[in-house]
Amino acid sequence: MFDDFVRFVRDLYGTQGAIPLHEPRFTGNEKQYLLETIDSTFVSSIGAFVDEFEFRLARYTGIKHAIATVNGTAALHVALKLVGVKPNTEVITQSFTFVATCNAIRYCGAKPVFVDIDRSTLGLSPKSLEAFLNQHCELRNDGCCWNKTSNCRVLACLPMHTFGFPVQLDEIQQICDRNNIELIEDATESLGSHYKEQHTGSIGKLSAISFNGNKIITTGGGGMLMTNDEELAMRAKHIITTAKKSHRWVVEHDEIGFNYRLPNLNAALGVAQMESLPAYIESKLWVAQQYQEWGRKHELRFVEEPVNTRSNYWLNVAITEDQQHRDIMLEVTNSNGVMTRPAWTSMHKLAMNQDCQAGELTNTEWVFDRLVSVPSSAVKYAQ
Repeated sequence: MFDDFVRFVRDLYGTQGAIPLHEPRFTGNEKQYLLETIDSTFVSSIGAFVDEFEFRLARYTGIKHAIATVNGTAALHVALKLVGVKPNTEVITQSFTFVATCNAIRYCGAKPVFVDIDRSTLGLSPKSLEAFLNQHCELRNDGCCWNKTSNCRVLACLPMHTFGFPVQLDEIQQICDRNNIELIEDATESLGSHYKEQHTGSIGKLSAISFNGNKIITTGGGGMLMTNDEELAMRAKHIITTAKKSHRWVVEHDEIGFNYRLPNLNAALGVAQMESLPAYIESKLWVAQQYQEWGRKHELRFVEEPVNTRSNYWLNVAITEDQQHRDIMLEVTNSNGVMTRPAWTSMHKLAMNQDCQAGELTNTEWVFDRLVSVPSSAVKYAQ
């Protein structure tokens, strides 16, 4: 079957050469805008393209404020800092995620706490979140949620929209509200994905998007911090610009800040990519449909967008029968020049997270043993 799959992917992408997991497409004004930026000499963190990129992201997502950062991890770090995450606090997240999610928590001096995922969304499970809170946490007289085991305040919840598939945001938000926990969305992989007609990243207090080279659009490196809170947006922009006070010539800083502002050169690339984003989304939906149709004919299940959501299908992922079949698929495809990958090693398995508390992770283990991500770059297709 997996030899047939290799032939199918080669036909899909029309090449006998190596096929990457996800590569950028530059089909519009990228070169023109880059040259304009170079000619302007504003290639660093001040320039017209930074403002334009932020404006376009806010308009596209329907979120009021967008603040461009050097990468998605920086956006996550600042989002957590803005809601007060610090040493001796905890952030509930999923173990089934990319390491940047946990790194951002650690940058704040806090600890991640791991709960399980849903198999349908591949993201944080509201049932597992509620079960963990009921078993291990309590609301105290200060109105805050405290972990009875660690005696640390549980300050935030950080679900990720894994591979672009939205989590069950309404349920997670309701649980967070009942427990006085801030909801931050890791939307780094989900530009173009929607939950009940709202763009991912618009329901939590803050969210982060990534524009790494392998994302649906890219600025080379880059990210975006998103929020509907004007005060938080102003504060975010201040601290990512080294907390420099505004003045025509005096250089003065009023707190410890971060050099996290996206350069104008990268933003120029982002503006051009935004112009092509609707076509990329349409193409990727078509690619996902081809995988799903092939999978139904060959008894290989590909994850489909959950009910009441629209996914950008950043990466298409297959769920094999078991770990043995997963490893056979990985071996056959990669040996034949078709890049596929297993899921990231779960965060609770990593050495630096052995001091972290975790709930029941049955689905996390089940999915890790079976998941294979497959080539998902946008393609030109017949209408």
